[in-house]
Amino acid sequence: MATEQPCYTLITAPSDTEQPSEQQLKQDLERGDIRAKTEALKKCIHSILAGEKIPGILMTVIRFVLPLQDHTIKKLLLIFWEIVPKTLPDGKLMQEMILVCDAYRKDLQHPNEYIRGSTLRFLCKLKEPELLEPLMPAIQACLEHRHSYVRRNAVMAVFTIYRNFDFLIPDAPELIATFLEGEQDMSCRRNAFMMLIHADQERALSYLSSCIEQVNTFGDILQLVIVELIYKVCHANPSERSRFIRCIYNLLNSSSAAVRYEAAGTLVTLSSAPTAVRAAATAYIEIILKESDNNVKLIVLDRLVALKEHPSHERVLQELVMDILRILATPDLEVRKKTLELAMDLVTSRTVEELVLVLKKEVTKTHNTVEHEDVGKYRQLLVRTLHSCSIKFPDVSATVIPLLTEFLSDSNELAAADVLVFLREAVQRFDNLRPLVLEQLLEAYPIIGSVRVHRAATWILGEFAATADDVQSVLTQVRQALGELPLVEDERRRAAGQATDEEPSQQQQTVQKLVTADGTYATQSAFSAAPSAKKADAERPPLRKYLMSGDFFVASVLAATVAKLALRYCRLVTAPVKQHRLRAEAMLIIASMMHLGRSGLPDKAISDDDLERLQLCLRVVAEPNPLLEKIFLSACKDALNSMLKVKAETEAPRTAKERGVLAVQPDAPIAFLQLSGRNELAGSEDVFEASLSQAVGAVKRSAADFSSSKLSKVTQLTGFSDPVYAEAYVNVNQYDIVLDVLVVNQTSDTLQNCCLELATLGDLKLVEKPSPLVLGPKDFANIKANVKVASTENAIIFGNIVYDVTGAGNDRNVVVLNDIHIDIMDYIVPASCSDQEFRQMWAEFEWENKVSVNTTLTDLNEYLTHLMTSTNMRCLTPEKGLSGDSGFLAANLYARSIFGEDALANLSVEKPFNKPDAPVIGHIRIRAKSQGMALSLGDKISQVQKKARAAAAPAGA
Repeated sequence: MATEQPCYTLITAPSDTEQPSEQQLKQDLERGDIRAKTEALKKCIHSILAGEKIPGILMTVIRFVLPLQDHTIKKLLLIFWEIVPKTLPDGKLMQEMILVCDAYRKDLQHPNEYIRGSTLRFLCKLKEPELLEPLMPAIQACLEHRHSYVRRNAVMAVFTIYRNFDFLIPDAPELIATFLEGEQDMSCRRNAFMMLIHADQERALSYLSSCIEQVNTFGDILQLVIVELIYKVCHANPSERSRFIRCIYNLLNSSSAAVRYEAAGTLVTLSSAPTAVRAAATAYIEIILKESDNNVKLIVLDRLVALKEHPSHERVLQELVMDILRILATPDLEVRKKTLELAMDLVTSRTVEELVLVLKKEVTKTHNTVEHEDVGKYRQLLVRTLHSCSIKFPDVSATVIPLLTEFLSDSNELAAADVLVFLREAVQRFDNLRPLVLEQLLEAYPIIGSVRVHRAATWILGEFAATADDVQSVLTQVRQALGELPLVEDERRRAAGQATDEEPSQQQQTVQKLVTADGTYATQSAFSAAPSAKKADAERPPLRKYLMSGDFFVASVLAATVAKLALRYCRLVTAPVKQHRLRAEAMLIIASMMHLGRSGLPDKAISDDDLERLQLCLRVVAEPNPLLEKIFLSACKDALNSMLKVKAETEAPRTAKERGVLAVQPDAPIAFLQLSGRNELAGSEDVFEASLSQAVGAVKRSAADFSSSKLSKVTQLTGFSDPVYAEAYVNVNQYDIVLDVLVVNQTSDTLQNCCLELATLGDLKLVEKPSPLVLGPKDFANIKANVKVASTENAIIFGNIVYDVTGAGNDRNVVVLNDIHIDIMDYIVPASCSDQEFRQMWAEFEWENKVSVNTTLTDLNEYLTHLMTSTNMRCLTPEKGLSGDSGFLAANLYARSIFGEDALANLSVEKPFNKPDAPVIGHIRIRAKSQGMALSLGDKISQVQKKARAAAAPAGA
């Protein structure tokens, strides 16, 4: 099989420069000065990397450039010799390379250590043993050089040559082992030890055993290699664990964060003992606290989350929850969010009180910092965490509620709204907390500054004021928040009073002398102005302020609350006088708001819906009947109870699924790993062996298994009858795509300069140009190409294979490749968010794409399932909201990309109720932060619909 020509160097060439002629390059290299020769050599390198042939340039460089001692020329020559073709078309080494080999030998004996070291690094990249063989004595001599830079590169050169061509230096492990015993420089010891790990593991182990007590004094680069060796040895031979586990424990105290991280990961892999897990988790926490890079913090937090997934490890981590909370000192919001989620999963009844105390301190800190967006979002996170604590552990609710009610007066409406969501759930679930919640709400009611928060607080007070005293207290607070009644007369009186106050003030004139720019005096007259509208608005009570601004939705909520209070008071108090007095007060409040809405004083008049709602509440108070009393006093509470129950049922399975919690029956059989078949080893560590067995068909595979195997990602690029057959395995990583292309020569000719030429369409970028190769008759080879991904959107990779046929006089042959479509679904994963977050993102995102539903499916729920499967999105609408036989269906869907981009979708579909065979119609609205994601997701849906219709067409025909 032909091998790929190696390429280690990537150099960006300016795209707008002209390609120089071979004659011009030769002239500059022969007769130019040092500067001209340097520029000419750079142009040669660019041309060769671009695939250009410059056959006569090699001898020119050897004659006129190679003897020069300029350091820049030396650097460029190392790149030039790396990329220039060194063999003839038949595979034999060029005669000119003997001269180059002699130049290598002289550079290996050069007095300048930099030239020696750079040459040794270059020799690591050579793949021609004929060139390396004469240089072996000089390379070995460099192992004894006085400078560490030369010695460490000499070790790497020996390692690479031994790995590729062991016949050139068969005693390399013994040579390096001797070198390691006498070496003092840490970088040289690291390279030597790494070679022994891969070349002769027994020698590496004997060296480690001889100095295992001094491992803590080694440098971090050597310690990392030691951790790698211990992992490999213990993984291959578990009986060696007791021999090296102490060394791993010692490395947890290394001064290097990288060593501690690797040692912690190795320790957990080697041992499941609680002490080992505790030591590893403590090391992870210390790394997070000491490292400043937020990306490092998030990566290590992920390791802690992975530890938590193991049931036995979770018990150990539960004892460290207070240490984990120290990470909240990090100002980054994403780190704090992940830390709070982890802490909530680990908190137990023993640690919940300490957790609440820490969260209280964090809440206090947010009040003392400068208000900005992240502080508000962090405060909201703290509120939600305290909410979860209180629901999970009701015993701490009594200490949490007074703290959270302080947020009701907060300027951040999101945190205050979350507090009310918590209070509503707490007061509904826990009867013993109702007096405390009502007391705290009544205290905070006058200082609430948001209309939305006031509305929700008013509803809670009206729904859960259960005693006569509570009813009186709530009505008192409502009267104070509304001000003097009736509202219209009081507003007119205020306006008249302000006008009366204005008259004398307008007569007062103040005279002030000012100095102008030219030094002269000027007299300015000023009249004291009347109180501004803003000042008058600030003097109004909060609920009246909302009404005067035209927000009469709060009036409808207030009217319903007052009606509930009046009806409940009449049930609790039997004295007719007290009943009539309270009902009259309630009717006065409602009638005053109705009158104000139609008086023309507010900025906006009351809407017909709000007016009708107020009239209904007024009639309920004036003429109560059993049906309306039941609706007002019982139905609302029942609806809240049902909503909370549905919410709990919806979130519980989702949380269990995200955490990977599996329900196991008591009588379920136990799976012993030693007795399992090959197809049951999906969870074993040797994933390579399992995937290889799947690929060659050693185990029976279902269709679902095949879709997840590597074979399903192979794309055929050419036809079976083409002279060159090609297929590509597309491996999509997070930020790049690796194409592993198999190229097969199906002819009886030798294909020269067979090259894979690729181009991209979309937000992709080809990282390197694959090197050309020679394919013998019926030969095959693998070519790898890397493509960088910049954002989440559909893209296409296209290109062709070009080659020359030996002895043919015609032009180059071209085989056009099929397009490789990079699917946006490779980057989108299902995610979940709250309804409030969904609405907030829906309002913020500016890019929208509307896709019409065009399908042959006749069932609404079936189409929703089909849409979720094809787009990797998760339905946020609960199942109970989608049940029933209605002819309409509306659902919200959500997903996130691996780049952190959010994708929202709203499905609105319908079908004629009296036509059961009619297809579903409607539309899907997609919103995203970037245009590319919104368009690509819409294109994906349209493409899936088109395929489904095409598949259904033959069946229909």
